[in-house]
Amino acid sequence: MAKVSIGLRGWRFEEDEIFSGDEELKPLDKIPEDPRDRLLRLVSLVEEPCDVCYLEHGEAEVHRCNEAEIVYGEPDGEVLLCPEHEPELLYWFREAGGSDHKGSVEFADRFHEWVAAGNEAPEGYGSVEHVEEDPGGLPDLPDQQEVQERLEADFEGERIDILELAGGDDRDEDAQVTETELADSELDLSADYPANR
Repeated sequence: MAKVSIGLRGWRFEEDEIFSGDEELKPLDKIPEDPRDRLLRLVSLVEEPCDVCYLEHGEAEVHRCNEAEIVYGEPDGEVLLCPEHEPELLYWFREAGGSDHKGSVEFADRFHEWVAAGNEAPEGYGSVEHVEEDPGGLPDLPDQQEVQERLEADFEGERIDILELAGGDDRDEDAQVTETELADSELDLSADYPANR
């Protein structure tokens, strides 16, 4: 079977890994982990703005951004692009050190920093020719509600013992963490954590 893109061009899936014989999306628990993770991430990325447009216009003028049609990078470190801005990423990746970040979750951050610094591809820098044989022949990507329902169906959760993770039986359940223990730990309560898209 062939490789296909769903929802956004860029991430490619083996057809037989994600589609059943009747060309429907397989149940999520029947899809291998890596393609399943990408599919789940794609659901939240479809209809998001192009990252370069967003960097240019900002949240206040997000309505001016083109909708992303292309995704590059790894889940949670991906770059979303419109066709107009795809050459920026390709140039950065091929000519400006972007390939050093291939496969890392910092991929998107490094590209965003490069763009925010005013860098861009030279005029006329080429993009990738995407071949679309039969885009209408693929099933639609499920929406977030459908994905949630599929995840919850037949879900047998695993109970996690927080006390065991915090030190097991060695720790007194009524004992509080002291200021010294907190200072000696690697926990950084002052960190700004990224928000989800």
